[in-house]
Amino acid sequence: MTLLLDTRNEFIARHIGPGVTDVDAMLQDVGFDSLEALSASVIPDSIKGTSVLGLEDGLSEAEALASIKAIAAKNQLFKTYIGQGYYNCHTPSPILRNLLENPAWYTAYTPYQPEISQGRLEALLNFQTLISDLTGLPIANASLLDEATAAAEAMTFCKRLSKNKGSHAFFASIHSHPQTLDVLRTRAEPLGIDVVVGDERELTDVSAFFGALLQYPASNGDLFDYRELTERFHAANALVAVAADLLALTVLTPPGEFGADVAIGSAQRFGVPLGFGGPHAAYFSTKDAFKRDMPGRLVGVSVDRFGKPALRLAMQTREQHIRREKATSNICTAQVLLANIASMYAVYHGPKGLTQIANRIHHLTAILAKGLSALGLKSSKNTSSTP
Repeated sequence: MTLLLDTRNEFIARHIGPGVTDVDAMLQDVGFDSLEALSASVIPDSIKGTSVLGLEDGLSEAEALASIKAIAAKNQLFKTYIGQGYYNCHTPSPILRNLLENPAWYTAYTPYQPEISQGRLEALLNFQTLISDLTGLPIANASLLDEATAAAEAMTFCKRLSKNKGSHAFFASIHSHPQTLDVLRTRAEPLGIDVVVGDERELTDVSAFFGALLQYPASNGDLFDYRELTERFHAANALVAVAADLLALTVLTPPGEFGADVAIGSAQRFGVPLGFGGPHAAYFSTKDAFKRDMPGRLVGVSVDRFGKPALRLAMQTREQHIRREKATSNICTAQVLLANIASMYAVYHGPKGLTQIANRIHHLTAILAKGLSALGLKSSKNTSSTP
């Protein structure tokens, strides 16, 4: 303690002035005899001694927890069937205990120091590999904010890279999630981009667009074969982005295999709780030729100074970084915790387990549709060929 006091006094003497060796001397130097007097001089009289909370006597920790539990017990829990990118799922207990509820993970903002962040970087590399495998596109970033903003990033991505330079129109499928369309319109307005929302099945002329967003499956669950439409957009020098459900991709044809240039979406279905609408990590994958225009960050495999394999942040395109005039994105929040949960959810279940979950959901949906039909209710079905 004596050493600490001596160090403090030395610091004060060096930076404040000679002869000032403790708090009392500092206070006297600025004209006050106590910290209370200093505080009283800067706090307006109108707010002294007031409280907007009207606090009562405090509770012990046990009493506070019991009170909160009693309030929470009054909640009524219902099943949610909202869909549209939000689905109930189970978070496995090992992930819940060791990741979601572990401060070493949930307080980790971003792995800026690779030499002490190899574990987190490995989990993010696993996330990138998962996304690349399911979307059929070779490059994936280490997550974005949510599906809607990822779609907006895909729109500006297509604008930068499309060879149809004279166009300022972006086509968005009417079958996209409504929140995605809202964010697209908001982001497009100040950029001078015209978002044209329509039914892709009725689209005859695609030459006016620099890019397109398609929902796979559609927001109501319908499936469309986008191969021919994707070829038409490419023939018009436009790029195609596909908002795809990750779990569905375990059984459907990946977007990369039918020609999509970009795949985006949410990782929420992979063990991330609904959280009253968020937060949920988004993904973004694309072709190798486009990797330097991809928003967000990319974890890469490198070597350390001893020549051993090591992980690092290979590319980051955030506007806050030093070459901000060359930034491809204004996305800052990558939801790293939620991306890591999705990553470990995939590890926990494995490829066969994920496919079984998807098939089970499809089977239960078919049972529900048959039951509704028996009650005289009709479910919407499209007659298009499905992948």
